[in-house]
Amino acid sequence: MKGSGDQGSEPTSSSVAGTDCCGGLGNIDFRQADFCVMTWLLGYVDPLDPSFVAAVLTIVFNPLYWNVVARWEHKTRKLSRAFGSPYLACYSLSITILLLNFLRSHCFTQAMLSRPKMESLDTPAAHCLGLTLLGVGIVLVLSSFFALGFTGTFLGDYFGILKEARVTVFPFSVLDNPMYWGSTANYLGWAILPAPAGAVGSEARQPHGPAADGAGGPDLHGGPPVRRALHR
Repeated sequence: MKGSGDQGSEPTSSSVAGTDCCGGLGNIDFRQADFCVMTWLLGYVDPLDPSFVAAVLTIVFNPLYWNVVARWEHKTRKLSRAFGSPYLACYSLSITILLLNFLRSHCFTQAMLSRPKMESLDTPAAHCLGLTLLGVGIVLVLSSFFALGFTGTFLGDYFGILKEARVTVFPFSVLDNPMYWGSTANYLGWAILPAPAGAVGSEARQPHGPAADGAGGPDLHGGPPVRRALHR
């Protein structure tokens, strides 16, 4: 019989035979592996870097802002009364959304440029993938905008500016939320090209700009029941 201290004892559940993630052969401690992954990731992304923090804050704040304002307007109509017209109120809100999006794009770019580039992304294949994602994203975003129009894209249905019928032309004929998917593809493609900080941000970000669903307006996690009934 072998004692508990014998070297031939069975490996514990927290380790398996293989290659150590930090180099060398032997048992891999999964806790050590997790530490190695975090050390590797922090070599590319510094969560305390001011540019990274600014990018995360703008990514989180922008959709929160237009969701809250749109729902508040839908319930109170105070913006429409303040501007004397739902169209003027919608245009004014769209200007603030565009300005915030410009700020977010700037912070996003600065966060990417402030960090080193992953070697795995410094390849022709990664470059082509980034360009492909950007191309697909641009097509989806622009085609969505032209299909919905300005007020349809910028939350017009929350101001009572409704379309006569449900939008079913491309890209709504192939995707339920093409502007969401398009803007996500834009940011992910943009992230793959220059730096890893963008790739991390693209996973946590909210969609770029107010995305619209097939009902002719932005899909703000369900939207008012009246809105969906009017479009059926």
